[in-house]
Amino acid sequence: MEMIKIFDTTLRDGEQSPGASMNTEEKVRLALQLEKLGVDVIEAGFAAASPGDFEAISRIGEVVKNSTICSLSRALTKDIEIAANALRNAKHKRIHTFIATSKIHMEYKLKMKEDEVLKRACEAVKLARSLCEDVEFSCEDACRSDVGFLKEIALAVIEAGASTLNLPDTVGYRIPSELGSLIKEMKECVGDRAILSVHCHNDLGLAVANSLEGIKNGARQLECTINGLGERAGNTALEEIVMILKTRQDIFKGLDTRINTKEIYASSKLVSDITGIRPQPNKAIVGKNAFSHESGIHQDGMLKNRETYEIMKASDIGIIESDGLVLGKHSGRAAFRDKLASLGFVDISQEALDKAFAEFKILCDKKKEVYDEDLRSIMSAESISIPQVFELVSLQIGNCSNGVPHAAICIQKDGDKCVDAAIGNGSVDAILKTIDRISGYNGVLKDYKVEAVSEGKDALARVVVKVEFDPNKPALIGHGLHLDTMFATAKAYLGALNSYLAMKELIKHKNMGV
Repeated sequence: MEMIKIFDTTLRDGEQSPGASMNTEEKVRLALQLEKLGVDVIEAGFAAASPGDFEAISRIGEVVKNSTICSLSRALTKDIEIAANALRNAKHKRIHTFIATSKIHMEYKLKMKEDEVLKRACEAVKLARSLCEDVEFSCEDACRSDVGFLKEIALAVIEAGASTLNLPDTVGYRIPSELGSLIKEMKECVGDRAILSVHCHNDLGLAVANSLEGIKNGARQLECTINGLGERAGNTALEEIVMILKTRQDIFKGLDTRINTKEIYASSKLVSDITGIRPQPNKAIVGKNAFSHESGIHQDGMLKNRETYEIMKASDIGIIESDGLVLGKHSGRAAFRDKLASLGFVDISQEALDKAFAEFKILCDKKKEVYDEDLRSIMSAESISIPQVFELVSLQIGNCSNGVPHAAICIQKDGDKCVDAAIGNGSVDAILKTIDRISGYNGVLKDYKVEAVSEGKDALARVVVKVEFDPNKPALIGHGLHLDTMFATAKAYLGALNSYLAMKELIKHKNMGV
């Protein structure tokens, strides 16, 4: 089998999706899951963009051993040197540098001529190659570039040391036949001197189709994201492209990926939990309804033979059907561990297991049955560790029709407890104002989402907030999980605040040269 490299850019391009910001701990957790998924190259961020990105790339490079860790870099000396520094501890590393090659980008964005762009590209690749053996070069907006110039710059950067040449459809403009023709022509030009890569955006809903045409015509690396996250309409969805190659071997015979498809669902869910952005219910492969059948005709056919209406099995992507074991307050540690193992949580430290079991027992005291999704949510919450500057101790709220909503909250910091109260335009507003009073930080709520984790009136509530604490910095995401929606709200808001403070401390240390 000829292997197609999967280059995942969820941590870089995916994070650029509005509202999808992640803190360092979340990025590390996701990178480890991507390694478990079998991703060949993890684009961990843009090292020169911020101290947060630099720190995340460095941390990921230290813990991920099987996948290649990549940092994006503009074709600038400073960017490339910072990228190399961020990757210094990675076992397998790649610098990915780029410059725009389309006439519209060169004229209006770069204000450079073709010869200037060519020179800048070659200098960047040479520098990157001197600092890292694995160099990828991207012609930004390649699909709207002059093919003659693309060939010229491609051969030049390969000569300068690039081993992978990426030809992105940066604005999602091309249709499959056009992109396929471009890749075929570039393949004939480049031959085997470099691996051709495609990075397709989904502005016209054609990212996956375009990527497939790229493969058919010689591309051997696909750049994609989990759940198709990304700027504007997103990127090629990893789960879709991988399952197409697996399911349609009659067309893509002899081509495969190293992806462990049984980790697709876990990866999709982790990205959803971290970003708070869930795939639409009818999303291919990982949508809530992807393996559901409501039509009577469909159900009848499924009962007789699953293949009448299913071209793949839910288990292929790691969705495990319930084993019938329902946990409750009398369930012990052994049953809890076995249940987690059946859900795919195998490599769990004793400390993480103890914390999760304690949360499970608290939950059991408040609801009769604990479902699989409850356990997945507990494990997801426990797996991401953010320094807890402020911790929620207690919450009391009051509200009634024609009354004044108010909240009284106790928060702990450095072992000291502080209690305060505030009124607001509703319970949520009162809670957030009280936390602002106690902490001394005033946040602006940009987004607020609530969903039930499982079924029933006693379902856990998952709250995801997006909060801006500094107008000059991106809004941060906070997560809260609790049976009481208001308590989950307070936890989520404090989570965003703690992320902000952790990022602020990181920047402070970076500026001090620590």
